[in-house]
Amino acid sequence: MHNPEDNNNSHAMNRRSVLKGGLALVGAAMLPGISNASPEQPAPTHDKSLTARRKLGKLEVSSIGLGVQNMHRTYQTTIPSRPEMINIIRKAYETGVTLFDTAEAYGPFECERILGEATSSFRNKIVIETKYGWNIDQKTGQRLPGLNSQPNHIKEVVEGMLKRLRTDRIDLLYQHRVDPAIPIEDVVGAIKDLIGEGKVLHYGLSEPGEQTVRRAHAIHPVTAIQNEYSLLWRGPEETIIPLCEELEIGFVCWSPLGVGFLTGAIDESTRFAPGDIRGMESRFSPENLPNNLALVKLLKTWAEKKSATPGQISLAWLLAQKPWIVPIPGTTQMPHMLENASAADIKLSAPELKLFNQELAGISIKGMRLPQAVLNFSDVEAPTKN
Repeated sequence: MHNPEDNNNSHAMNRRSVLKGGLALVGAAMLPGISNASPEQPAPTHDKSLTARRKLGKLEVSSIGLGVQNMHRTYQTTIPSRPEMINIIRKAYETGVTLFDTAEAYGPFECERILGEATSSFRNKIVIETKYGWNIDQKTGQRLPGLNSQPNHIKEVVEGMLKRLRTDRIDLLYQHRVDPAIPIEDVVGAIKDLIGEGKVLHYGLSEPGEQTVRRAHAIHPVTAIQNEYSLLWRGPEETIIPLCEELEIGFVCWSPLGVGFLTGAIDESTRFAPGDIRGMESRFSPENLPNNLALVKLLKTWAEKKSATPGQISLAWLLAQKPWIVPIPGTTQMPHMLENASAADIKLSAPELKLFNQELAGISIKGMRLPQAVLNFSDVEAPTKN
C-alpha cells in the first residue's frame, strides 16, 4: 500500500512537512549507523527497468542499489508497514536492482530480517551487503558502548547475520567503522577464515583511514569502500576515491541524496524535531541552510533541462564520476524507489557534465556533515599489530 500522499502529484517537489518529525536515536555511539540512508524523495518521473551493471572489484552489481536501513523505522519515527517494505524490495529486484545494503546495527537486526524475508525466493540472483563492527549483544540486541571488531565477535555476528538474512553466505561484508583497539590484520584474518568457510565472499570497509585500507588490501583484496558521498558531501574525493582508483577497489556511496536535501525535501523553513540527526548537522542549521540551498536550486534547474527530478540528477552525477561508483539510496516509498532506480537512465554528456561542474564550483557548502562526536568514528586508523 502506498502512502496516500504519494498519489497527489502536487507534492512531487515539495514534501517539507513530513520532515518535522524526528528519529529517536538510541545512544550517541550508534549515530553513524542511523544516519546511513537517504529518506524519501520526490515522486518519480520514470519507471524503466534498471539494466546497467557495474563492478565493485570483481563483484558485478546494478549501477544503483537499495539501502534498507530505514525500513524498520523512518526518520519521522514511524514504523513502516513490513509487508510494504517487502514489496518495495521485491519490486526493486523486478526493476533490475541487484545490490541490497543493510547492517546488523539497523534495528538492531530487524532490517536484516526484513531483507532476508523479502529476498529468499531470488537470493541467488542478487548481492547482499551487510556490516558489523558496533558493540551489540548478539543475544539481546542491546547496544553497548563503542565498537567491537574482536575476531571471535565478528564470527559470532556473521552466524547471526546468516540466519536473519536466510542465506548461507554474505556477498559483501563491511567493517561498519574501524575499531581503534583492534589491528586491521586481526580483523582481516577473521574475514579470511570466513571466506575460507564460504560464509563471506567479499569484504570492505566503511569510513576507514587510508593506511588501514592499504594494510587490509595487502593481506586480502578489499572489494569496496562504503563512505558518505554526494553533491552535498564530496570529502572522499580528496583521498579515498583516488585510493580506490589506485588499488582497483569499488566505491559505494551511502547517503547519496544528502539525507533528503538533494531531492528538495528541505527548505529554509525546515526545522527538525529532537532526535532527528539532521537537526544536529550544522549544514542544516537555520544559519547555513539559506546558503546551502543554492545547491538545490542548481539541481532543480538541471532537472528541468533533463526532464528529471533533482534527486535523479544527483544520482546521475555520482554515476558520471567513476564507472566503479555505486550509490545506494534508501526509501520507504515505492514511487521513490522507482525514481531512484530510473536515475541510471539520466545521462550527462561530457559538455553537460563540464557545464554542471562549472556552475557547481561557485557553490560552497557551509556546516559539518555530522556532529563531531559522530565524525570521530570516521577516518580512523587501526592500531599497528605488535
